[in-house]
Amino acid sequence: MTEPATLEPSLQERYAPAGRCFGCGPSNPIGLRIGSRPDPTDETVLVAEWVPQPDHEAFTGVVNGGILGTLLDCHANWTAAWHLMRARGADRPPTTVTLEYTIRMRRPTPSGGAVHLRAWVVEGLDDRATVEAEISSGGSVTATGRGTFVAVKPDHPAYDRW
Repeated sequence: MTEPATLEPSLQERYAPAGRCFGCGPSNPIGLRIGSRPDPTDETVLVAEWVPQPDHEAFTGVVNGGILGTLLDCHANWTAAWHLMRARGADRPPTTVTLEYTIRMRRPTPSGGAVHLRAWVVEGLDDRATVEAEISSGGSVTATGRGTFVAVKPDHPAYDRW
């Protein structure tokens, strides 16, 4: 996997600095605070690195499945928003929400080091994108996910929340 540029702010820091989402909000002091960035070799793919803490474990040495689901959901959601922004030629991403997503735990995800996230759009429409994503650790894919994320309209409570 190509490492994200550490000098560039994440999409969350650029477009939602006051965001308080548990998974990706930069201003949530107890959140996971993942930072999604375009892969330098392919801007349609988003990558992130995240380091689990003992509070994120299901049991000693293994990351909790719910935490993994949150990582995949948030990272894939930002991948959809990034895709829709670029497809529309907009200067900021639309607010997108999860319509549905699934995850598959392929093997235990070790908690002793960084985990890597990677996501890409497999189908895009005017107001939504379907995204596939994966988590890897130590060079092995440990979890995969697929979800559909929808750009909300002004009458939705999440509208313009970032």
